Amino acid sequence: MVRRCRGRTAAALATAWAAALALTACSSAPPAAEGEWHAVPLPGKAPTTYRWAEKDGRAAWQAHAERSASMWRKRVVVQPEGLAGVSFSWWVQDLLGEASVADAEREDAPARVLFGFAGDVSRLPLRTRMMFELAQALTGEAPPYATLMYVWDASAPVGSVIVNPRTDRIRKIVVDSGPEGLRRWREHRRDLAADFRLAFGEEPGPLTSVALMTDSDNTRSSARSWYGPVSFVRP
Repeated sequence: MVRRCRGRTAAALATAWAAALALTACSSAPPAAEGEWHAVPLPGKAPTTYRWAEKDGRAAWQAHAERSASMWRKRVVVQPEGLAGVSFSWWVQDLLGEASVADAEREDAPARVLFGFAGDVSRLPLRTRMMFELAQALTGEAPPYATLMYVWDASAPVGSVIVNPRTDRIRKIVVDSGPEGLRRWREHRRDLAADFRLAFGEEPGPLTSVALMTDSDNTRSSARSWYGPVSFVRP
């Protein structure tokens, strides 16, 4: 019984890496070109649908999650000295009332923008490196060194920094919370390097990927959101 529980725990931990893993090259499909948006499925999950659409007169990526989770991702190459401001926008139809990005069992969000960073994995604790190896064995992809997410949560206060409940290599900053701002465009501009330092307590490495994610698999619900462009402002 103990062995089976440990096995389940290991599998759950490996699955929890899926969001970060999806920010790296997808081994099950031909690699996408740098800067090309493409769908990235997550192991064992029904995919969220992403398509180009118009919302309130603005061109946007529409995301429709139906008890599903997957990403819409592109590769980038930005060296640490080139990191500065980043702007993004989203339009969220409804909250996921039972969801919480701080709870492993309810960890859904109607809108996320994710940034994957490279770094020296050998500096990480042995347990984390072992989980990297397990995740790579299960998915065929190596996790990024660190993943920073901006999220809209149902209740966590704006400005909260939330460590993923299963791995500290994924950290989230809440930039919208609760029903205020629903069903209209919300604009955000952030200092990506400063936010990385805030979340991880260290300097960022090279930025390697950007992704959008709307997911509702854990709460077995539906979510619909629209995303505007993600743009970088050089220092």
